[in-house]
Amino acid sequence: MLTALEKAGILVEALPYIKKFYGKTVIIKYGGHAMINEQLKQAVLTDAVLMKFVGMHPVIVHGGGPEITGMLKRVGKVSEFVGGLRVTDRETMEIVEMVLVGKINKDIVALINRFGGRAVGLCGKDAGLFKAVKKPGTLRLPDGSTQEVDIGFVGDISRVNPQIVVNLIGEGYIPVIAPVAVGDGGESYNVNADYAAGKLAEALKADKFINLTDVEGILRDRNDLSSLISTLHVDEVPELIRQGIIDGGMIPKVECCIEAIKGGVPQAHILDGRVQHSILLEVFTDQGVGTMVVS
Repeated sequence: MLTALEKAGILVEALPYIKKFYGKTVIIKYGGHAMINEQLKQAVLTDAVLMKFVGMHPVIVHGGGPEITGMLKRVGKVSEFVGGLRVTDRETMEIVEMVLVGKINKDIVALINRFGGRAVGLCGKDAGLFKAVKKPGTLRLPDGSTQEVDIGFVGDISRVNPQIVVNLIGEGYIPVIAPVAVGDGGESYNVNADYAAGKLAEALKADKFINLTDVEGILRDRNDLSSLISTLHVDEVPELIRQGIIDGGMIPKVECCIEAIKGGVPQAHILDGRVQHSILLEVFTDQGVGTMVVS
């Protein structure tokens, strides 16, 4: 147990960061193991509540792939993916929306409220927050070439209207956002949560963008934790992708960080959501964790 003096020391160390980020907006992309493990879930959401009480403005954008897959399995539908994107026919889209907006979003809101915060759940349909256009899938053929294919109601965000989020922040709420967008014809679109969070960070001119993952950050050697890249410059990314150091599911996470930075966000972070209170370690301590992407 920490002594009173040690606790005081921790608060003193955090003071410069509390001052630095007072009144600032922080986008948290919430996903991975931290959404499944109850201890990690509590840690992430209490972090957000603490941030709000010390004067910061956390905004949570969440995913929910495993729960969507589980629900589809329960109704007898097999999940199919093309280029990492879920093929989403009309029936699948209804289930995606039900799980993301009707269940996961409201569960997160209820937990934040239970932990002493004031949260409001939204999706991209609310007040026209996320407008989207149909996104084609890219199928890689055996000869190495690619072919565009129809993957259904999967969307690319074409426009963000963040005013509803700004209003909620101003009223003291923590917005919690499900990545379901709306098309010009009123149709619903399933949107990658990483990209939705990055686009929102850009639109809000957020001061920090945090992407929670299930890895320590970006490693030069996946078998060597000491090879963690603490600071990654945007212009280093193409070469790291070419070398295979950044690959697979890490590519969209890095790409959404880059888009946010190009849109005016000063810092983007890829953090290990499996570490309890990794958000607080990044925001309020000298050491920081994970990989920080900068311009």
